[in-house]
Amino acid sequence: MIRHSADHLLLLIIVGLTLFGVIMVSSSSSVVAERFHEDPYYFARHQVAYGGAVGLVLFLLGFFVPYWHWRVLALPGLLVALGLLLLVFVPGLQVAYGGAARWVGLGPITIQPTEVAKLAFILYLAALLEKKGEEVRDWRKSVVPFLIIISVISVLIILQPDIGTLFGTAAIAAAMVFVAGFRLRHLFLILLGGLALFAVLLNTARYRLERIMVYLHPELDPQGIGYQINQALLAVGTGGLWGLGLGRSRQKYYYLPEPAGDSIFAIIAEELGFVRTLLVLLTFVAIGWRGFIIARQAPDVFGRLLATGITSWILIQAFINVGSILGVMPLTGIPLPFISYGGSALATILFASGVLLNISKYTVE
Repeated sequence: MIRHSADHLLLLIIVGLTLFGVIMVSSSSSVVAERFHEDPYYFARHQVAYGGAVGLVLFLLGFFVPYWHWRVLALPGLLVALGLLLLVFVPGLQVAYGGAARWVGLGPITIQPTEVAKLAFILYLAALLEKKGEEVRDWRKSVVPFLIIISVISVLIILQPDIGTLFGTAAIAAAMVFVAGFRLRHLFLILLGGLALFAVLLNTARYRLERIMVYLHPELDPQGIGYQINQALLAVGTGGLWGLGLGRSRQKYYYLPEPAGDSIFAIIAEELGFVRTLLVLLTFVAIGWRGFIIARQAPDVFGRLLATGITSWILIQAFINVGSILGVMPLTGIPLPFISYGGSALATILFASGVLLNISKYTVE
């Protein structure tokens, strides 16, 4: 194992995206913040004070602690994450919004357990698959344990409900088990099972089927279920090539729901325009490029799988968020990594980024 400096380009991109996120949260949330908190920078301050400050500490922890030390925390971390997912259903701790119970309120602090669960699941799966070694190709010894743990997490996420996070977590897991060496026929059977589950979920909740219909036909019910996607597309189209200018969004004036959260990409496109928004998307492409190089050059299986999981997490979540805003896929409540408002999302992704950069310090001899 050779030790050297971390990936400086990846570090620069992560710092830049995080700072850009604070700027866009400040811009996109100013109208709502002024109305409800009498401070146009309320949400930006909150993002810096909670997600940013905690995230910086966690980032430095991930950056300086050798990544293999996190292996021993894989199982305890997963148990803590499962405990937090269960707390979502405890009266008094549950924080519901928009018909979904996805947050836990601990005094003045609100935590979104699914963000912690994604990180814990990646860490645990990397440790589990490394431990299995050549047995990853064995159905009984590897595939069955994998299916058990992802089923437990899936049930807890479905009950919230948060199908977008379920899809993202499943995609991350698929990338990791593929790199670990699962047989293709096993992956195919798992995919078939996932599609069957998706079909069941569509037929057990009307709002899910309505989202699919709106995805296929955005013009349907523009004042109802199709309102958010139509307003998002309007914001993106209004931006043109160069945008209306930073802070000059029209859609943030109570037209577009969640302008600083799940819909922040629409505000970016409206204010900055196509050219500069394309540069934002290219930074995520660069993260994928550097992250998968780090995974390929990692000195051991655990590092390779951990880097694959973290990189896939960032890319898949960005794709789901941007894709849903552009109408490429059904609308979901997935934040844009490093940019969307949300302390839990920012803190966990910064910790994961620190770990990824730590892995980049080590390569095979």
